[in-house]
Amino acid sequence: MEYQTIGISREGPVAVLTLNRPEALNAMNSAMARDLRQSLESLSKDDSVRCLVITGSGKGFCAGADIREMAGLSSTEVARAGSLLSIWETVGKYPKPIVAALSGFALGGGLELAMCCDIIIAAQGTKLGQPEINIGIIPGGGGTQRLTRAVGRYKAMEMILTGSTITAEEAASAGLVSRVVPAAQHLQEAMKVAQTIASKAPMAVRLAKQAVSSAEDGTLSDGLRHEKQLFLLLFSSKDKDEGMKAFLEKRPPVFTGE
Repeated sequence: MEYQTIGISREGPVAVLTLNRPEALNAMNSAMARDLRQSLESLSKDDSVRCLVITGSGKGFCAGADIREMAGLSSTEVARAGSLLSIWETVGKYPKPIVAALSGFALGGGLELAMCCDIIIAAQGTKLGQPEINIGIIPGGGGTQRLTRAVGRYKAMEMILTGSTITAEEAASAGLVSRVVPAAQHLQEAMKVAQTIASKAPMAVRLAKQAVSSAEDGTLSDGLRHEKQLFLLLFSSKDKDEGMKAFLEKRPPVFTGE
């Protein structure tokens, strides 16, 4: 399928989605949200795709939501624009692992999109922030919640209430990004991580993601109970048998996703 605002490429079991509105600094509009949702839905049905990478074209990752599209809308009209408002939830609940590869900037909805992913690789020089307060609104794609969970209440308050940005290095120190890499190597490093993930047992990867994600939604006892259930479930998989047999035979495992 052809998309107007994103590009899709494949390297074996890894699919790369590139936000492609460089003339608008990859700002998220309703067309991009629709393209992203449709592409994710298609890739979710393809068992040969085991991990995804999301990156941006041109000068950065994503400048946020497209203000030109939103400026004249009322609250009712924004609420009706479900394709735009729900894209962050769609990415956040995606069953396959997603690695975000950031460069240049990840601001507003762009940072929210990155925070919906599972691992964030940022190039040196990347600026990250939630500057919505500067135009009279607040983050609406999960930024107040995910940023607080990532960096803590006080740093999140500073960033959201002042609209200030932080560097990739500051973000790494605060726990907001997984690692910082030299400029222009962010996509290469993200692909290495994605290929490593894709080499693991697919069912174990999906359930591991599910278990870690659930840690944010309930109590410790709830999370431990859920983890145990998923752990026991994997003992019924063929990949578990293959993984343990390969370990004992001192050879690389061949995982099939069963």
